[in-house]
Amino acid sequence: MSRPQDEEEEEVFRNLTEVKKSQIVMPCHANHRQELSVGQLLKWMDSTACLSAERHAGCPCVTASVDDIHFEHTIGVGQVVNIKAKVNRAFNTSMEVGIVVNCEDLFSDSHWRVCQAFATFVTQRTTGGKVQLRPLVPRTQTEQVEHSLAAERRRMRLVHADIMKDLLTNRAFQQVEVQETEKAVPAERTQVESVELVLPPHANHQVNTFGGQIMAWMENVATIAASRLCNAHPTLRSIDMFHFRGPSHVGDRLVLKAIVNNAFKNSMEVGVCAEAYQGEEPLRHINSAFMTFEVCDRDGKPCTLPKIQPEPLEGRRRYQEAIARKKIRLDRKYIISCKQTEVPLSVPWDLSNQVYLSYNNVSALKMLAARNNWVLNSEKNKVSLYTLEQKQVLSFKIEFEADVPAERAFMVLSDLSKRVEWDPNYERCELIRRVDDDDFLYRVVTPSICRGGVSSSSSANQGGMVQDFILLASRRPPCDSGDPYVIALRSVTLPTHPPTEGYNRGEVLCAGFSIMEVSNTVSKISYFNQASPEVLPYISTDIAGLSSSFYGTFCTCSTFLQDNRDNPTPKDQPPSTLNSTLL
Repeated sequence: MSRPQDEEEEEVFRNLTEVKKSQIVMPCHANHRQELSVGQLLKWMDSTACLSAERHAGCPCVTASVDDIHFEHTIGVGQVVNIKAKVNRAFNTSMEVGIVVNCEDLFSDSHWRVCQAFATFVTQRTTGGKVQLRPLVPRTQTEQVEHSLAAERRRMRLVHADIMKDLLTNRAFQQVEVQETEKAVPAERTQVESVELVLPPHANHQVNTFGGQIMAWMENVATIAASRLCNAHPTLRSIDMFHFRGPSHVGDRLVLKAIVNNAFKNSMEVGVCAEAYQGEEPLRHINSAFMTFEVCDRDGKPCTLPKIQPEPLEGRRRYQEAIARKKIRLDRKYIISCKQTEVPLSVPWDLSNQVYLSYNNVSALKMLAARNNWVLNSEKNKVSLYTLEQKQVLSFKIEFEADVPAERAFMVLSDLSKRVEWDPNYERCELIRRVDDDDFLYRVVTPSICRGGVSSSSSANQGGMVQDFILLASRRPPCDSGDPYVIALRSVTLPTHPPTEGYNRGEVLCAGFSIMEVSNTVSKISYFNQASPEVLPYISTDIAGLSSSFYGTFCTCSTFLQDNRDNPTPKDQPPSTLNSTLL
């Protein structure tokens, strides 16, 4: 495998919070298969990330939470683990640290990605209280993107517990029947309980137990529980997002409990709990985590696992909750963790995956806007058309300045139902649902396109077909000064709005507006679109230089903004068609 691109491109500027760790895997670090123990890897990742956080904070820090981790590859004895951690963004008293783990084979000089993680650290004073963190200023294009996306990831973390709670109250998961079979393995057979004494080598300089050490102990008991179900050696594939609920200290007795909650066809979920006590004091809940294991054959293909027979009451509850978590896990993996080009078009929308689709929507637009290789295609009276071709995908950007404050432009453009007043490519736009203050679902109808890229409202006469789109619109105000206002658009599917006769259902990969404040009265507005086959005909003649219709459209947009700079905006008067009936 080739060296990752981020390792090949050595940046002139190096982030002051960046910390690197390289460690050769010795037999003492490995499991029975001569592969690096995931528990050991978690310890190295946590300590590296902690040093990065402390570089920025200038004081001791502790791990507060870690987002989902998906392990793409294993690491063998004799290979080198390269870990890089750096602070992506500092909030008031917490900061996000990005962690990238690569593996290096010294004999073949090959490199490959093992996993990526995002951890949240909080400051800790010896006298108590929290430290107000100074802002982190991004210096490079990559840092600017991560700095911007960190706010979106934080938004997801804050609502993660509510999403899980809402999903678990869904009747569909509460009424799942346990399949009784003679060959099912009783869940109690997989139970594991182990006690660890926290010693000074397990703790940091503030005598708090390293979060990575706790996770290593938890991974150990989870592996034993998974082995008892399948009578084989399992491989840990992922760890769900988890939060440390309280600190552990030197001298604590850490009680670790694990059990298989549910077994699916090729994977199983193991629940692990860590509690601490000293002397006769009651147990303190430190952490709970859910880990997904697989058992692979000699060719590396997942094996079919035996069924699990849950215990009555609590066991059945865990069994049903594991099914709900699997849905969340898949949503997060395929909507958040994948690259934009790997995410399926028109992902089905529902309330349980709304926050993840919204994240993907905004992050895709921010990453597209951050590209620095846009090529100026044409310009007319300060309205510029740029193009970007990457991996056989053509994107375009239209940029102009408007004599309207950035916040006002953001509020006016946020209401897509008003776009028909300035964009001839929006024949009709109807609000389907207002999800919350920042996310909306629309159905957009566009005119048919005849040969030559000319639109026509009479599809019958031109032999074309009117198109419609189901769009998720996600809007975000700036988090800090220097951040843009963002209005992101992408296609989704709704079971209540299937394709209808007479309309060609189109797809929008990634589109939307980025609005920057130039002055108190002027804003720079950039419109982006990753052109799908259904969108490209509307702009193809402009890109080919045969037309400048984009200029007229966005001049109309500028005039529309100026005419509405003092009118009530969507924020002042929410759309009244919340329950509109669509054609």
